[in-house]
Amino acid sequence: MTSALLLAAAPAIAGEKLVKQGEPRRIAGYRGIWFDLGQRSEFGSKYSGGLGTYTAKHRPLAVHAPEAGKTFFVYGGTTAKHERHLLAMVSYYDHRTRMVPQPVVVHDKQGVDDPHDNPSLQIDSAGHLWVFVSGRGRKRPGHVYRSARPHDITSFEHVAEREFTYPQPWWVAEGKALLLFTKYTGGRELYWSTRDAATGTWSRDRKLAAMGGHYQVSNERDGRVITAFNRHPEGDVDRRTNLYFLQSDDGGKSWRTAAGVLVETPVVDPAGAALVRDYRAEGRLVYMKDIGFDADGRPVILYLTSASHLPGPAGAPRTWTLAHWTGGRWAFREVTNSGHNYDTGSLDLESDGMWRIIGPTEPGPQRHGCGGEIAVWVSHDQGRSWEKTRELTHGSSSNHGYVRRPRHAHPGFDAFWADGNPDALSESRLYFTDRDSGEVRCLPYDMPEPLAEPPLLPRR
Repeated sequence: MTSALLLAAAPAIAGEKLVKQGEPRRIAGYRGIWFDLGQRSEFGSKYSGGLGTYTAKHRPLAVHAPEAGKTFFVYGGTTAKHERHLLAMVSYYDHRTRMVPQPVVVHDKQGVDDPHDNPSLQIDSAGHLWVFVSGRGRKRPGHVYRSARPHDITSFEHVAEREFTYPQPWWVAEGKALLLFTKYTGGRELYWSTRDAATGTWSRDRKLAAMGGHYQVSNERDGRVITAFNRHPEGDVDRRTNLYFLQSDDGGKSWRTAAGVLVETPVVDPAGAALVRDYRAEGRLVYMKDIGFDADGRPVILYLTSASHLPGPAGAPRTWTLAHWTGGRWAFREVTNSGHNYDTGSLDLESDGMWRIIGPTEPGPQRHGCGGEIAVWVSHDQGRSWEKTRELTHGSSSNHGYVRRPRHAHPGFDAFWADGNPDALSESRLYFTDRDSGEVRCLPYDMPEPLAEPPLLPRR
């Protein structure tokens, strides 16, 4: 046993319930968690609403498994309408039958209503699902679960309990994983740990960045892990700014800039080689959204810049922005403006060169709240110009937000998200869309039967 990880299943801590192997608990419907951070100003909460697919720093939330013909996904659920009882949920969409089962509880966060504890998901080469249930700072530990059988959600084994928030696990080789996460040490500092393929044990936690605190988004391709992050001056998340980038192609043994310059970790110099752009000098805040690889394997970072951490007019303009490494420099492209700092969407970089963003860029029924109506934006020239090609939702009663794209996304399940009223406690429903037709399906909120076909939303 190492100090970083308990290798055997640990006893439940006060207020949380571990789910024992062979004891699946199903919920009769897809019911997302509603949350309000509680920091309110003239134009409402800093962020609130349906946050089942929150945060952008939990990655990935869904993975398509071609050999099973299913897209598996996790989300923050709850026990019933108008209850704020967080459950770490797992389920799948069967692309052959177009059906979903009643979702399964992987971990019961009894007494917790905070979606910072939402799960993330990975699938190993044998088809086992790994669910990383986030902890919260040093108040609550994180938990790791592994499915008892490949491509099966009915039984999970509790593998580990350890300190992590915002888990971002990536398989970088056969049986070897690299976990990026946050620890609340001197602010929200970034760490990584690796899992040994032969022994199944994890390395000690190693610090990646320590400049007062950070939020990061990451991705992986062919064993290469890329991460982009901001900085919290003096530990103040409301002053988050700047944009940084690092990558590793050797399982975390070394970290380099996009240009290949070796960087010593932890990163402690705000003006060092990892800096992509000094937004602090421009008086702009930076909110991380997504990151991916272009057709040539070069990183593209999606983020939003803002004038203020407060909701309402003070933050305008809030600009969806891309940073694209072109091979010799970073190119910056603006997509559109948005109404809230926590409007969050997904980035899809196709192999044929088409780039797409799906996100809540359109005004929703709760004007100053988090989220809005979901739209699709497309670029055919590496982000130089953008066209809004579809509005996936319209005339909604609640704002939609936190659009997430599955890993290796199937055309039939291209992105999923949740809705909810950011101004008052409400039910929160979950949705997904396909890639080609723009059809949107709602995962059934009430589901008395074991299987159901998600109904289509009416089209405009």
